[in-house]
Amino acid sequence: VQLQASGGGLVQPGGSLRLSCAASGSIFGINVMGWYRQGPGKQRELVAIITSGGSTNYTDSVKGRFTISRDNAKNTVYLQMNSLKAEDTAIYYCNAKIRTRWRRPFQDYWGQGTQVTVSS
Repeated sequence: VQLQASGGGLVQPGGSLRLSCAASGSIFGINVMGWYRQGPGKQRELVAIITSGGSTNYTDSVKGRFTISRDNAKNTVYLQMNSLKAEDTAIYYCNAKIRTRWRRPFQDYWGQGTQVTVSS
């Protein structure tokens, strides 16, 4: 199983970016998908998660600015980031809890990380 993230880059404050993360490989089912980030000198933190049924949860600092969504048919999760701030600068990692066979437990898989830099 692999998670391939894309969509990072350099953007000015107030700008927008959309991150994508596609899961591929031997996938029987995907439960929660999410995005985490790690800023310079900081620990990795949860940004947003979404369940297979579409329920979402966000860290307070991104509420109203970021939107997480997923396409279950494509095993893909997205993060639309609007009104970006300098403090959003970080490496963003996607995460998915994936079951590779029936009755196997869900396991955590991580994408490779994509850099988001917010700067003028």
